[in-house]
Amino acid sequence: MPGVVQFQGWRLKLRELYFGSSATARRFRYGIIFFDLLTLVFVIGTSFMPREPWIGMVDVGIGLILAAEYAAHLAAHRAPGKHARRPSSLIDLVAILSFLAPLTGEGFGFLRVLRTLRLLHTYRTLTELRQDMPFFRKHEEAVIAGMHLAVFVFVMTAIVYESQHGINPKIADYADALYFTVTALTTTGFGDITLEGKFGKLLSVFIMICGVTLFLRLAQALFRPRKVRFPCPSCGLQRHDPDAVHCKACGTRLAIPDEGRD
Repeated sequence: MPGVVQFQGWRLKLRELYFGSSATARRFRYGIIFFDLLTLVFVIGTSFMPREPWIGMVDVGIGLILAAEYAAHLAAHRAPGKHARRPSSLIDLVAILSFLAPLTGEGFGFLRVLRTLRLLHTYRTLTELRQDMPFFRKHEEAVIAGMHLAVFVFVMTAIVYESQHGINPKIADYADALYFTVTALTTTGFGDITLEGKFGKLLSVFIMICGVTLFLRLAQALFRPRKVRFPCPSCGLQRHDPDAVHCKACGTRLAIPDEGRD
């Protein structure tokens, strides 16, 4: 039937955009990540503003775009039903519905950051970033560690705000929630803002424990000697000193590509 054939043709085109290796597919996937980041900037920016009608209209517009992209992503998969039941897809769906029906102000649109983090962590995206961006290739570990810390701060700030702003007079806006999150994860703990209830106490403990871990990870990536990623042809060791001639694990002679020095 013509309709079925046309639909299958569209699915093949979408599959190429989402999973292909062409330049057009790369630009398409970078565009999705860029739009996700713009969405997050909007969520953060409007959280400090009075809830005006135009913000709700933009929310719905974003939600419609995200819903269309969500449907296209499902159609691109060989098993859409199975993909839709994954926890990551369900999180995306909650974020999209939050934009379409923002019943609690910002709602759960902040969950979109988890999708962005997941996209950046896929093998395909990491490979493309290494190929297309010399800065990322040179500082990959520091960039990823910093991204993990930023995502953690953003998500925890949103959870603190969503769970406390109605019951805790000290959490009046995102600025208060951000202030508490940063003081908690650095274990500074000035004490001028505390979270209410058992959940608030457990959330504070979680922020402190995870925050210290992420800070240490970022410091390690920034200050330890830089390594280059090059799999040893014999033992498979992935990371070596930039000027390594032999693999330190098995002694195999390496031929690490060098971009040249000024």
